[in-house]
Order: sequence, then structure tokens, then C-alpha cells
Amino acid sequence: MDTPTRLYLMRHGQVENFVGETFNGHKDVDITAHGVRQMEAVAERLRDEDLAAVYCSDLIRTRKGADIIAVPHGLVPQSLSTLRELDVKLWEGLNAEGVEERFPGAFDAWRAQGADYRIPGGESIRDLTERVIPALREILGAHDGKNIVLVAHGGVNRVILADAMGAGFDRLYSIEQNYGCMNIIDYLPGYAVVRLVNRQLLDEK
Repeated sequence: MDTPTRLYLMRHGQVENFVGETFNGHKDVDITAHGVRQMEAVAERLRDEDLAAVYCSDLIRTRKGADIIAVPHGLVPQSLSTLRELDVKLWEGLNAEGVEERFPGAFDAWRAQGADYRIPGGESIRDLTERVIPALREILGAHDGKNIVLVAHGGVNRVILADAMGAGFDRLYSIEQNYGCMNIIDYLPGYAVVRLVNRQLLDEK
């Protein structure tokens, strides 16, 4: 029987501008002290696991969490720009109300058109998928049969989970991804098994 390649998929910890569910996209926002504690709880959960590699995007909110997880294992996180969050461009720093105020009808169009709606100057969900999934395939191929950690973003995680389940990308936001959450996916030849979704370890303590 084939040994699965196990992906421990995390969302970064709570960010500094978390109030109001702000769109950050590629904006380089740091995590809070609570966000650090969330990632420390993840690191504690993974302390005794045999990890082959730790990956993250090149944005500080994922890099900090990846560092916290990697250090006990003597690993250096590998950061990839292809794992960045959805590029929301003109929506950066705004919440849904702010988007509607500055760009009337845009938020509703984004919800209605699903994966094909491209945020002006930025990306669509389909663009995000076409950026993230090939990067994920390379990571999995480099660590066949091993345990891997990826600290990423809400949108990125949803794309990875939907792909693993063979689900459509139009309903990504039906998948909850809270700050500091853990997901577990086992990859085997030709299919994947989602073992865990949106587990919040700090809140369980």
C-alpha cells in the first residue's frame, strides 16, 4: 500500500487589521501577539511529527508562523510568491462595506460571478487556482510519501481544499478558514483524502 504524502495546511495567525474582515491580498500585514500564540499552538501539535519541509508564501503573516513551526524540527521554511493570497489590488485595506462604497456593485458581482470574476487590477479565483495548484503539485512531488507543512492564506487554503475534494471553485467561501486553523490532507496516487478542516488548536486549550 502506498504511503500518503501528508499536507498539514495552516492559515496564518490573526493579523493586525483583523477587525472588520479587511481584504489584505498582497499587502504585507504582520500578525498580532494572539496570532503568534495561535501558531505556537500549531507548532506544539506538530512537535513530534516527522516533518520533511515547511513552506509558506513570501508575506510576513505566513513567514512568521512557518518559522515558529520549523524551528523545533531544525528546518528552514521555503517561501514562494506563488502561494500568496488572492491579489485584490484596489480592494486592499477595505472590507465588504468599503468595497461597495468605493466600487458600487463590485462586491455583489464578485459573489455572483464566482470563480471567473476578476477584481479590477487583480485576480479572479480561477487565476488564483491556476497559480496555486501547480505550485502545490511541485511541492507534493518533491516530498512524496513525506509529511509537509504549508502555512498559507484563507483563499489559498480554500483552493487547495476544494481541489483535494474535487469540488467546484465557485463556492470556495463555503469553506471556513479561521486564523491559525489546521487542515490535514493525505495525497495518494490519483486521489486525496481530507482528514481535517479548520481545526483551531489554541481555542481547545
